[in-house]
Amino acid sequence: MPGKQLSVVVTRRLPEVVETRMKELFNVTLRDDDTPMTREQLAAAMQGADVLVPTLTDQIDQRLLAQAGDRLKLIANFGSGVDHIDVHTARQRGILVANTPGVVTEDTADMTLALPEGLALMQSGEWAGWAPTAMLGGRIAGRRLGILGMGRIGLAVAKRARAFGMSVHYHNRKRLRPEIEDHVDATYWESLDQMVSRVDILSINCPHTPATFHLMNARRLKLMKPSAVIVNTSRGEVIDENALTRMLRAGEIAGAGLDVFERGAAINPRLRELNNVVLLPHMGSATVEGRAEMGEKVIINIKTFADGHRPPDLVVPGML
Repeated sequence: MPGKQLSVVVTRRLPEVVETRMKELFNVTLRDDDTPMTREQLAAAMQGADVLVPTLTDQIDQRLLAQAGDRLKLIANFGSGVDHIDVHTARQRGILVANTPGVVTEDTADMTLALPEGLALMQSGEWAGWAPTAMLGGRIAGRRLGILGMGRIGLAVAKRARAFGMSVHYHNRKRLRPEIEDHVDATYWESLDQMVSRVDILSINCPHTPATFHLMNARRLKLMKPSAVIVNTSRGEVIDENALTRMLRAGEIAGAGLDVFERGAAINPRLRELNNVVLLPHMGSATVEGRAEMGEKVIINIKTFADGHRPPDLVVPGML
């Protein structure tokens, strides 16, 4: 189907350069404001569109997919994570799902290593001037970094960590090839429990899947050293947020740097009260370049589909 005949609905405002290019290529419906669509609006969009371009704020579940029209054949997600989309149900209904992997790797890795440094500032916002004992944090050179999930972002974090003089450890579903391990001088742990108990900083870099939900549960969090810090720039659901909050309050974990939360924007109010956490509004990929590149990948996925080919970033259930 020629691109101009393809009906594309975008659920949120995208960078201007991305929206303009979409307008040139497709019969696209853009958002006038940047508020998330309601479920009713999403259902209406899915009933009339050939392609839906959602973001992580749109929960495309089984019930919503059941209301999709026969025309909907592609969900071209603006983002890498697809845990908000029921990919299995979509595939059963003949709807392809594509995402935008790789483009947020460098930005998210930068944020991952910035968060432990930010813990020295806490959240008070009060600064009365320099003092020898004010806002002291821990030196990261020489510390052990544990990476949970050694994919693109995990590897990018490892490379930066080595440049900072850190010792890199990792746990992954599959061990990396020896040459990749040697490149970042990383130590592999088959046992997540054993790694967690030894590292000074634990970085969560695995996706949210049924297998990783609450992977860092209360039992595993208790294995961490009292002096350790946990950093999450992946998905909030990987950590039991209530358990983490209790342990931070009790001083059983030294601190946390969180860019994502278990219930999205509904952050645990007890977590907000703590002075040993840094909380960010999911901005690991919030660079002008990163968001524009995400949009370019969406456009390539749609254009390739319109030309009768498989989208290059097609998501299949086996990847989840």
